[in-house]
Amino acid sequence: MSQAYFIWILRHRWLVVILSVILIALAASGARFLGFSNDYRMFFSEENPQLLAFEALQNTYTKTDNILFVVSPRDGNVFTPKTLATVEWLTKESWQLPYSLRVDSITNYQHTEAEEDDLLVADLVEDAANLTGEQLKKIRDVALHEPLLRNRLISPDGAHTGINITVQLPGKKLDEVPEVADFAYKLAQRAMEQNPDVEVRVTGLVAMNATFPKMAQNDMQTLYPLMLLIILVTMAFMLRSISGVVVSMLVLLMAVFATLGLTGWLGMQMSPPTTSAPVMVMTLAVADCIHIIVLFLQGLRKGEDKETAMLESLRLNLGPVFLTSITTAIGFLSLNFSDAPPFRDLGNMAAMGVMVAFLLSLSFLPALLMILPVKASTRHTRGQGAMERLGDFVIRKRTPLFWGMAALIVLLVSQVPRNHLNDEFIKYFSENVPFRVDTD
Repeated sequence: MSQAYFIWILRHRWLVVILSVILIALAASGARFLGFSNDYRMFFSEENPQLLAFEALQNTYTKTDNILFVVSPRDGNVFTPKTLATVEWLTKESWQLPYSLRVDSITNYQHTEAEEDDLLVADLVEDAANLTGEQLKKIRDVALHEPLLRNRLISPDGAHTGINITVQLPGKKLDEVPEVADFAYKLAQRAMEQNPDVEVRVTGLVAMNATFPKMAQNDMQTLYPLMLLIILVTMAFMLRSISGVVVSMLVLLMAVFATLGLTGWLGMQMSPPTTSAPVMVMTLAVADCIHIIVLFLQGLRKGEDKETAMLESLRLNLGPVFLTSITTAIGFLSLNFSDAPPFRDLGNMAAMGVMVAFLLSLSFLPALLMILPVKASTRHTRGQGAMERLGDFVIRKRTPLFWGMAALIVLLVSQVPRNHLNDEFIKYFSENVPFRVDTD
């Protein structure tokens, strides 16, 4: 039955190619529904007891989503008229932050003091630019000894101070988090332009949520093209066939586009974990293509015609490629048992992509290779010779290699207890990411 299918594919090559392109285009069109989730809650399912308890706490008391400005004067002293004026200005401007509910800083802290029989309540700092030395000393003493400020909005040494903005996001639009974060970064930049003697850093939950999708998109824009280039160069070296490389790259790209499109059609959102799915799909797609094309080219080198060589390659590879693809897909689908929705999405995306790559490699790939001119290199490449020598070496030294590898495996397994699990979101980012630098 499989032989009849392959013969039909090769005989109706143009129809297969056109139908494949149309179907992949339809699937890929779902990519327009994709968006990047930028909420830390995405890592928890809706029925997660810890998340439910946390949200109940927030509903009862207050939201903890926030932006935190950390102001660090270069002279190491917050309590100067110039620095306090910057903090005062930043506190006032922070009320303009979208969705802001509350702004807390040392300047608007409600300080209470008694004067005879009266209790006076006022901002701790007013008209900061015109404060006298005595007033500055009093403000410093109050701020550094007030438990609600010390180690919260002012460092014990008075070298750093914070401005905390509590925000309440409606959760109706995906661009709410980027909107708040962008406003905060621009505000920090304005503060530093007004006072070059201070450094204003931005951190907080909202800043972290905004950084997740931004870094994921940066990876997709830089690492993916680099990976494609490496794959292209490697295949060109291994196959030495322009047609083989072109068809493989088309299969790879079509599988990735179809995966992203199907993800959109299914209503899933992209997240930092799911950005790895295209890499996984590309890896399996390349493997499928290489298996089929290598045997196809070997047949051509033996003098077989294109159709005979392709039929033989498909016959020999159907079982291995199918077994590899189906077991890989099942493995990825097992991620649906994860409690974190992004990892379920990752498993589903990778499984879909693997099966799309499998179908394309057994339909689109052979059909297009029958259309394109294919010239198999007859040269005995350096790589082929190296592999033959490696095979001979493994056969000759099979016993010591077996025991050596067994010992190595035991050694590596013994190191498993050294692994440890942690979920420090801050450390998801490399140390050169601005958010990580500011938070650290």
